[in-house]
Formats: sequence, structure tokens, C-alpha cells
Amino acid sequence: MTSQDRPPNARDRPRGDGEAELNDLAAPGGLLDLLRVSAVVLDSDGRIALWSPEAEQLFGYRASEALGRNAARLLVDRENRPSAVEMFVRAQAGEKRAGVFPVRHKDGTALRVEYRTMGLRDSRGDVYALGLAADEGTVRQLETDLAVSGFLVEQSPVGLAVFDTDLRWILANPALLEMNGLSERDLRGRSLTDVLPGLDASAIEGAMLHVLETGQPLLDQETVGRTPADPDHEHAWSESYYRLEDTSGRVLGIAVSVFDVSRRHREASEVAEARERLALIAAAGVRIGTTLDLRQTAQELADVTVPRLADLAAVDVLDAVVRREPMARVGADGWARFRALAVAAGYPTDAVHAADPVGEIARYDPSRMITRCVRDAQPIFLPQVTEGDLRRIARDEASAAVLRKEGVHSYLAAPLIARGSVLGTLSLHRTINARPFDEQDLTLACELATRAALCIDNARLYARERDAALTLQRSLLSQQPRDLDGLEIASRYLPAVSAAGGDWFDVLSLKDGKVALVVGDVMGKGIHAAAIMGQLRTATRAFAQLELSPAVLLRHLDDITITLGDSIATCLYAVCDPRSGRCLLSTAGHLPPVLVRPAGRAELLEMPSGAPLGVGGVPFASVECELSPGTLLALFTDGLVEKRHQSIDVGLRTLLELLGRQQGPLEQTCDQVLAALHGAPDDDVALLLARLRDRSPRGGSA
Repeated sequence: MTSQDRPPNARDRPRGDGEAELNDLAAPGGLLDLLRVSAVVLDSDGRIALWSPEAEQLFGYRASEALGRNAARLLVDRENRPSAVEMFVRAQAGEKRAGVFPVRHKDGTALRVEYRTMGLRDSRGDVYALGLAADEGTVRQLETDLAVSGFLVEQSPVGLAVFDTDLRWILANPALLEMNGLSERDLRGRSLTDVLPGLDASAIEGAMLHVLETGQPLLDQETVGRTPADPDHEHAWSESYYRLEDTSGRVLGIAVSVFDVSRRHREASEVAEARERLALIAAAGVRIGTTLDLRQTAQELADVTVPRLADLAAVDVLDAVVRREPMARVGADGWARFRALAVAAGYPTDAVHAADPVGEIARYDPSRMITRCVRDAQPIFLPQVTEGDLRRIARDEASAAVLRKEGVHSYLAAPLIARGSVLGTLSLHRTINARPFDEQDLTLACELATRAALCIDNARLYARERDAALTLQRSLLSQQPRDLDGLEIASRYLPAVSAAGGDWFDVLSLKDGKVALVVGDVMGKGIHAAAIMGQLRTATRAFAQLELSPAVLLRHLDDITITLGDSIATCLYAVCDPRSGRCLLSTAGHLPPVLVRPAGRAELLEMPSGAPLGVGGVPFASVECELSPGTLLALFTDGLVEKRHQSIDVGLRTLLELLGRQQGPLEQTCDQVLAALHGAPDDDVALLLARLRDRSPRGGSA
């Protein structure tokens, strides 16, 4: 739309232009056009002296047919002429008359007109009579339309307003005045910003200007804000804007209809909030408890709550939970020892520094909010935080000052309860979110705390079981093997990060200077796998002293494994004679060893496959190889070379490359292999290296 097309608007109309001001004032309205008021002037003899085009439309006579003729004879039936003459005489005498009078149309039909008469004088003192007339039906229809419009505006339950082209109030009906809590005197001639500062006036006026410029109405535009009628609560209104024009197309202003939709808005907000809460609970189910690590689970809980529920979150558990000791909520003196596990904020804020530092232990008295929370096993709910509350929330006065500065105004703490035990608290704060916590937020926080508490307790119980399994496993594993006559030995055992398993290795001295090398892996995790491993290791040691061949020994181990319940294990058993360099090996479903020749060529030793221990009924076979001085034999479990989302062949190739390059001390080789292949294994790792010494005088026999 160009500036020429834009409707008159005082906001962008130049001032100081007298002609422009006059044109605005002289702009015609449309009311007289609707009425089609005709004008007739009679001279002192009652003849028609002036005849308007509207008179021609009303009575049917052209000016040439009417001028100079007696008006009463031309337009009035015989029986009404006396009344018409009397009306003419009174008008000449200066009396104003008004009413409805019957006249005759040119085509002979009767016509009732509403008239106004008055006397006129010219400069010579001659007297004339002016008659203004309009069709009575048109006048009555217009009066009805105006009356109905007025009634609609006044009695409508919908708020109605009219603004001029400068967006100043012209009219507001009673419904709108009641919504705003203002009188018409408060509004008339003023802008929206002047009278309703609790609304987004710039957005509303922008919408009105758009409608003024384009002529396109805007319907169902929602506004949320506050008015003097209810300054303490927000309301929502649906507004529709349309441009007002007269019959000639002249822009008069903007009309606005306003309907209070606060209930609809609240219901929609409640539905949206309910969906958000369900989404948050669903997200918690996915994001909390992804591992059995206590601190990570606590951090996942804190991260889920911000910023969707709180601006700042902290998870503190009783120190006994971390230490995996029998738990007491509080001490006999009412104090409690907490360990901070997680802090999260939805935006950069110094408030995170007011929380207890993660990993540190804090001891709090009975007045502390989280102490009350774990003591009573009940949530703490503070929609409005007072100065005294801050001192019981923060760990000290300095931290309270930080929380005060960052604008903490609402707080709640939900107890972490699992299997009847209180583990700690989830503390939530609101700062930049101006809405205080409500009962629904409290319910949601308690639901999240309950779900997370079970994950935290699972992590605690798992850690306790893992500690027991590791203790059992380490007690059953061999001590660091010493070098034997003719063999240089090195080994490593690395428990899995997630859970201890049943991997083991052993180095056994046999008769005639022979040495047995053993590595095995019990399927499964935890105490059960460690216990089975201990029994198989003990049996292997006993059978080894009987000087059984590797294949026969594995057959006896298979028989024992079958009696241990649903247990399966793999095992590699090798008997080496350092004096002759002869080595006899047999496998029960285990990975073959790596053989590294003195020249540095590494290869997987080809061996007949054997079924794992516990399958039963499958014979085992042995293979013999010759070990020259300097030859390295590497036995290992699959945890060393197998990774999640990676083929085991990749790990085997890497191991061959590493061992083929290593010529230094075996202890150093063990460290380099573990560093390259595993930092935090998903499975236990056992690695056993044996290298045949050079027994010649030149090689420095042991």
C-alpha cells in the first residue's frame, strides 16, 4: 500500500498545513446521502423558485417541470392543500415547522415525507420559504437501524470499542468498561498505553495500525495481561479488529470486539502444563538410571528438572548411602551427614556456588530444610521464600546472600525414598521463573524423586554387591606370579567398570621344572561368577599336580562345571617345559593364545576348537608347539580385545600389532597393551605373558 492509499492518520499526517486541516474538517459524511434530503425554496407567492436534484429523485419532477409552478397545486392533493398553504404562510412568518405530510409523486402515487420548513430573506427583504424533505420510510428505517445499533452496543455482553485513526478512544460499551474497570471519561480521547499499562499496548496498537493500513480484519487475536478491574490476576482476551468506513469509503477508525477467554486460556494452559509434566516424567524414565553409577544417576535427576521444573536443582544423599553403610536418617543429636552428588542450573548463575560442592560432606543441624526433609520423610514446600527460610536453605550466611542476590523466591525439597528408606533429598529453586511452585509442581517433584530414588538405591546395592564380588575375586586370584626358572612372567587383571566377573589366570609350578599357564572366564557377573571361578581355579590347581595332559585336565574340569549348576566357562590350559622349549596346549572354547617369535612376528596359535566347560560330552584335543628362546606366549580373556559396537577381529589385529612391536620388559608390555586396548573395560580383563629365557651362557641363563 502506498502513502496515497493509506487512510488518514494523525500519527503520520503533517501538521501546520492549513489546507490539509481544512480538507479533513470538510470531509463529507454519509448520513445525508442515506436520507437523500431534498431542498425546495418557494417565493412569496408559493411558486417554486429553487429545486434540488434530490427533490427530483424524491418527487419525480425535473427542475424544468417544477420551477415557477405553484408547489401546493403540483405536489399536494386537493384535500390537503389548505394545510399546505397554512404551513407555507407560517414559514414565511418565520415559524419553523416539522412533521410528516402526504404529497403526490409525479406518477400519481401517494408519498409521505418528513419535512422541516423555515423562512428565508434575501438582501432586498423578500421572503422565501425553505422546505427540506425526505422519504418517511427511509427516515424511519435509518432511525431503527441507529436504535438497534445503539442497543447492540449498549447491551452486548461482548466488549466493543471504537478508536479514531490516531488510535484514541472514541467509544467503549458498558461490557468493555466493566472488563477494564474504567469509566468512559477515563478512556475518551486517550491512548491504550495511557489507560491500560498492564497490557502489551504496543502489540495491540501494531495490530490496529495494520488493519488501518490494509483494511484486512484480524480475528481472534489473544492478549494476556492485567486491568484495573482485577489488578492481582492475569486475564486473557480474544480480540478482533476491523476498519470502519462510511458509505463513501472514508476511513473513520478501528472497531474492536473483546471477549474474555480467561477460563479457556486457563484450561488450555492447564492442559499444556499437564502434557509438559507427562513429557517430563517420560523423559525422566529415559534419562535417569542409564548406568549403575551413583553420582551419574544423581546428576541425571538434577539435569532432568532444569529448566523445565526449576531454575536450580541439587541432589544430596546421606553419607551412609555413598559409604554403603547401614542407614540412619539423622543422628541421635538430630544432625545429619550429607554428601552432595549433583548440582544443575538452567542458565548461567552464581547460585550454583551456593549449593554444597559436589563430593563434599556436610553436617547439618535439625533446623536445616533438608535435615527436616529426611528426618520426617516428607517434602518441604515453600511457595514464597522468606529471609529466615533462606538461612535454613543455604549452607551458611554467605551462601544465603548469594541465593538472595540471584532472586531465589520459591523452594521445595522432595525426599528420595526407596524400599522404605530415605536416601537423601532433591532440592529445587526458582529464580528467573517468576511463577512460584504450586501443589502440582510438588507432586511432580515427588514423583521424579521417587523414580530416581529407586535408581539411586539400585546403584547403591549394586555397588555393595560389586565390592563384595571384587573382594571375593581378588582373594581367589593368584598373587602376582614370580619369574620361574626359564620363564619370564608378567600379568595384569583389570575388573570391569560396571561389574566384577569370573575371569582368572594362574601360573603353576609342576614337577621336572615344567610350568602350567592357565587363563579362564566364567560367564556372568557378580558374586556368583566369582564363586564359580574360585571353585574352578581350585580344581585346576589340584588336577595340575596329577600331571594330567591339558586335554584330560579340561575333561575333568568339564565334569566338575556340570555339577555347579547352570554355569559355563571357557579355559585355556598350557604346560610348558622351559628346558626343551616344548609346550602342550588345549582349549575349552577359549580364544587362542598369541605366539610372538623372537624376530617379532606375532600370530594367533592354531588350535582345535573345544566346547566351553559345562557343555559336557565334547572331547578335548591338545596341540604342541616349540618355543625357541625369546619366544613370547600371550594368554588373555575376551575382555581385552572385545568392545561394544566393534568386531572382535579389530581387537585381535590390534593386539597382534602391539605384541609384534614389543621387545622390552614384560611388565612394560602389559602396561602398554592395556593402555592401548582398554581404559575402562566393559568386561573383566586378564592378561598373562610368558617369555622363554635364553639359557645359553651368552644369553645369561638364570
